[in-house]
Amino acid sequence: MESDIIHPLKVFDLAKSQGRFLYACAPMVRYSKLAFRQTVYSYGVDLCWTPMILAREFNRSHFARESDFTISTAGNQPPTIVQFGASSAQELSRASSLVAPYVGGVDLNCGCPQSWACAESLGAALMEKRELVRDMVIETRQRLRQDGWGVGKEKDMDSPTGRSVSVKIRVHHDLRKTMDFINTVLGPEHDRHIDFLTIHPRTRSTPSTLPINLEALEILTSTFGDKVPILLSGDVFALNALPFSSPLHPTAATTQTANITPDGPNQEPRDPEAETGTKLRNLPKLAGLMSARALLANPALFAGHASCSWEAVEMFMANVARSPLPHKLVVHHLTEMCGPGMGPDKGALLSRRERVAMGACTNMCDLVDFLDDKVGVRNGVRGLRRGLIKPSFLDGRI
Repeated sequence: MESDIIHPLKVFDLAKSQGRFLYACAPMVRYSKLAFRQTVYSYGVDLCWTPMILAREFNRSHFARESDFTISTAGNQPPTIVQFGASSAQELSRASSLVAPYVGGVDLNCGCPQSWACAESLGAALMEKRELVRDMVIETRQRLRQDGWGVGKEKDMDSPTGRSVSVKIRVHHDLRKTMDFINTVLGPEHDRHIDFLTIHPRTRSTPSTLPINLEALEILTSTFGDKVPILLSGDVFALNALPFSSPLHPTAATTQTANITPDGPNQEPRDPEAETGTKLRNLPKLAGLMSARALLANPALFAGHASCSWEAVEMFMANVARSPLPHKLVVHHLTEMCGPGMGPDKGALLSRRERVAMGACTNMCDLVDFLDDKVGVRNGVRGLRRGLIKPSFLDGRI
């Protein structure tokens, strides 16, 4: 397993050498499980985050380790970052030590705004405790080094033992506090404490229905982008509709070509500047994009597809056959994938009434039959499992 793991910084460098952003699947409670990570990885995602795992429970409970952390021991194992929720350096470093043999890095959640997390001094509550966060990442790096892992950042990029330590943050109303936070956690330029940084440019209290703070993102990336790779989390809904410009933004020609799908014609590239009448902010020092809600609706987002295709649904179901998920979770994923997406294209594979009917399926066999029937009707194909789902799905031979 160790020899197959690629250092996240090497993935950043590879994307940059190809003249594009690094693409990441965000940590999503319940949703970014192995089968979904495998699906988005097949459609261009470079790095996948696990759902946030509570370090304290992970350290103490074998059940928590079995249920919260799942990897593939054979076949499709996406480059994976484990995200932990922690407020203790000892808990974070110990949990990181447990997962280090199986993943490329560990990430500390400093961004979750949910009240239960903040009440436990987790997530966004840590944005007010910059010295604690600094101490947590330093101790984690020291623990991994003691265990024999390469935590020298760029120095260990090519080492099979190389591992990363990173944090995911939000911003403050007073951006000076955010800059103080990053300076503290980042540490000295000659030996920074973290390998890379993910920024969600909303405050703890800003609802996701409001746009991200592009001014804050521009200031933070211009200030720190030369010191550490930075990922954007938030409002990444479509590659042809990003709310900013960048030298790493896909060209219109590339986007148009990539949008050829089995379910429809090319989607014309949009010009946000022409639509809004304002010049987009340029973010030349942003290294990558992280998506959550848009990937749930369209796992092929980073492959340039404007909406989810039946091909992506089939791939997800095949991955579920190998890496099982609870039935209700599978239905939720399919409801998201078969509904209107988060980008400009609001086409849906199933109508609202059909999605409700799909939700009424109580077992996997009924769910497979339902999907196969819908695809068969649309393709003019009738008969048992001759549409979407191959016969080998049900007996596990996919």
